[in-house]
Amino acid sequence: MSASVYNIIIASVSVGYVFAVVAFMDFFVRKGFPQELSRKVVHIAAGSWLVFWIFFDQSNYSKYFNIAPAAIWAVLLLIKGFTAKEDDEAVKTMTRTGDKKELLRGPFYFTIVMIVMGTLFFYESVAAVSMGILGWGDGIAPLVGKKYGKHKYNFVTEKSYEGSLAFFLFGVFGACLFSYILFDEIYLKYIIICSVFTTFIEAVSPKDIDNILIPLACIFVYFFM
Repeated sequence: MSASVYNIIIASVSVGYVFAVVAFMDFFVRKGFPQELSRKVVHIAAGSWLVFWIFFDQSNYSKYFNIAPAAIWAVLLLIKGFTAKEDDEAVKTMTRTGDKKELLRGPFYFTIVMIVMGTLFFYESVAAVSMGILGWGDGIAPLVGKKYGKHKYNFVTEKSYEGSLAFFLFGVFGACLFSYILFDEIYLKYIIICSVFTTFIEAVSPKDIDNILIPLACIFVYFFM
């Protein structure tokens, strides 16, 4: 089997994984699963797509097919953001309020970040750390803040210290997890610096824009630390 064919197979499996997550959560939302929680499950699961990198043959240009799930969903989100009906699975599993226009913001930005990481930073530590913090930190923080956030602050939008602490802790966890899976090594100094920096960035960011600002902060630290 050629490297190209092999990588196409791995990319196809990763596409199936992402679509399965969305379909799985759509099923549970139909059964009464909270929409906000479903949104974050998809957020974390989609960001975890990079674990498939360990299976790609890196000697061939087709390794860049790893972005297939993100590229397909970027197109779908654009289409669905303008044309989807209220019962569309993406609307129910990826939005806060059921407004299809939300798909054109946070979820779409997320796919663009995945594409950038899978091309410009394929199999580099900055991608593992960025997606770990963005996926796990930003995925868990709102849930913790909503349930346990008693101490509020407001820079651009109202958030809580409890949520920010969760962002930091789960961001460190996610970054360590992906670093270990991909490299069998944990870049603790870099992870801690990025987590502190991005915790501040997330605290002062408008909703959805943090999906772009968080990885940008990690890239900044990556090049200048």
